[in-house]
Amino acid sequence: MKYYKLSILFGLLLLSLSAFAAEGDPISVQTTLIDVPTAHALDRYQTSFQTRAYEHGTVMETIDFGVYPRINIGVSLAAHELLGSSSSVRVLNPDFQAKWKVYDGNLYLPAIAIGYDGRRYGYGYNKDRHYTRTKKYMDDRKGGYLALTREVIVPGLHASAGVNLSDFDFDKFCGFAGMFYTVLDQVSVLMEWDNIHNVRDSRWNAGLRFYLHPSLSLDAAARRIGRGHESERILQLRYVTTF
Repeated sequence: MKYYKLSILFGLLLLSLSAFAAEGDPISVQTTLIDVPTAHALDRYQTSFQTRAYEHGTVMETIDFGVYPRINIGVSLAAHELLGSSSSVRVLNPDFQAKWKVYDGNLYLPAIAIGYDGRRYGYGYNKDRHYTRTKKYMDDRKGGYLALTREVIVPGLHASAGVNLSDFDFDKFCGFAGMFYTVLDQVSVLMEWDNIHNVRDSRWNAGLRFYLHPSLSLDAAARRIGRGHESERILQLRYVTTF
């Protein structure tokens, strides 16, 4: 019962925050692709609300705040098996994320950011990567990371790459790379190669980002492409506003 109370409390928190929000801000920067971070950050006083629905009826709500120029902090909370008919809904432990945009970039050098991302995905999988309702995750948190982003080749085509250290364990030192290309200001194509540590654990993700409103976008994406039963489809909404 305490998990349901926590869910209701979190929902009321979102409603109260939305009540004080401005009408909306244009989504002028892409702070993330699907799982891969970019070097861009929200402006001061900007706030991003993101809702992701993914495998096993899980819903994750993420809130990021631009607290200082170039610095963002945020928190995420997920409810497992919230969607569907399951009677065993479980609210997972909250995670947090932070980002500091160190350098804006110039004609020759990319923008640079360092940060931390504690979000994990694929709850309930065992070490053999099969869903057995364990308390483990298939995808570990990204942990501390360094991200580089810049526009390349043609206008509107942006590339991001970097390295991350999950749980600050050097045995979990990984890389990531991705790109997004905006078509006619209405749709962006997203592609990324994440968790590059070895072939088995790396992930290919791809999707489309639709701009439904200057302040609202919808992502439809596939994760772990080509992995059979491990592959999944996700939907996520993002709303940007100012407080």
